[in-house]
Amino acid sequence: MALLTLILFLQVSAPLNPPRPETLRIWVRDVPLQVEVSKTLEERSLGLMYRDSLPDSMGMLFIFEWQQPLIFWMKNTKIPLSIAFINEEGEIVDIQDMKPLDPSLYASAYPAQFALEVNQGWFDRHGIRVGDRVRIPGYTE
Repeated sequence: MALLTLILFLQVSAPLNPPRPETLRIWVRDVPLQVEVSKTLEERSLGLMYRDSLPDSMGMLFIFEWQQPLIFWMKNTKIPLSIAFINEEGEIVDIQDMKPLDPSLYASAYPAQFALEVNQGWFDRHGIRVGDRVRIPGYTE
């Protein structure tokens, strides 16, 4: 029984082929971006872990039930990422760079309902700053 439990734990901890979440097109200020949507606890817990790369035209959008202080980490995440914390109105309230495999916690400076992860430097390359708006169909329109 203990061996079966360990095997199940390992399968959940490090999936070989994690299922890909649904995708959605959003607009960060006026820049379109295709994102994978993570809105369940399981999807949010997995995030971008175990991946070797992320296309520059893609990101991951984490959707929470309500606005709150959000905390992220980079456990098992090999890709250097930037994260934007977005409030319920679609305004970016904080942007941070995150280091691969870093056990540190990255907390939002202000309460947020959404978090958007992209390749590190994506926000800078597109001139995206705190205060810019994100249009998320069905949420911030």
